[in-house]
Amino acid sequence: MNEEFLSPKQVAEEYPVLGSTSALAERRWRGEGPAYIKTGRGRAGRVFYRRSVIEAFLDECTISPRSAA
Repeated sequence: MNEEFLSPKQVAEEYPVLGSTSALAERRWRGEGPAYIKTGRGRAGRVFYRRSVIEAFLDECTISPRSAA
């Protein structure tokens, strides 16, 4: 299976519900939000998200209202 990797900019553009690139950066700093990959240490490391992880994160955030009985 070929996994697709997205930059924070691509995530912000394709999934605006997750916020801007700065909102994604703040979530990473706080230890919240979807899991990500960092290719190096410190500021030099590039950040990527797996599309499957973004989709799974959004599924976990989805709340289904209970039907009226």
